[in-house]
Amino acid sequence: MISDSMEKELFNQLNHEFHSAYLYLAMSAYCSNIEFNGAARWLKLQYEEEILHATKIYNYLIEQGVHVILKEIPQPPSEFGSVLEVFIASRDHEQQMTARLNVLSDLALREKDHATYNLLQWFVNEQVEEEASVGEIISKLKLVKSDGYGLLMVDNELGSRAAPAATA
Repeated sequence: MISDSMEKELFNQLNHEFHSAYLYLAMSAYCSNIEFNGAARWLKLQYEEEILHATKIYNYLIEQGVHVILKEIPQPPSEFGSVLEVFIASRDHEQQMTARLNVLSDLALREKDHATYNLLQWFVNEQVEEEASVGEIISKLKLVKSDGYGLLMVDNELGSRAAPAATA
């Protein structure tokens, strides 16, 4: 059984995961609009992955006997600038999510809630991958700058991303 404080923080994290999905869907729509369809596909798949993350927390709360109450999801921005700026916004968002998950992990340790801590470690490890993936994309976009051929190559590579495996 999880504590009231942990339940509250997991509800907040659940909402943040859904907001992440919403943010990535907005980024995908933006990239589609500026005709970077590979980036749009990559970001749409990231949206799907964030839904899986939210579902993982949702399922955990249900398994813990918690009555899940969903909150309102804030509206994401609709404009992001260049494709590089889209991925910088993504990286910044992922770094914020990492910080949130570290705080949650600390709470689970303080409360000696090993089951929740175990769940959160999956997310902490996932964040390493998330930040590295986006960091690599940013490096490539910085390398090609505004070179049309280079941007086309990066966009094509982003479009080849495989769909996320169901983990929830």
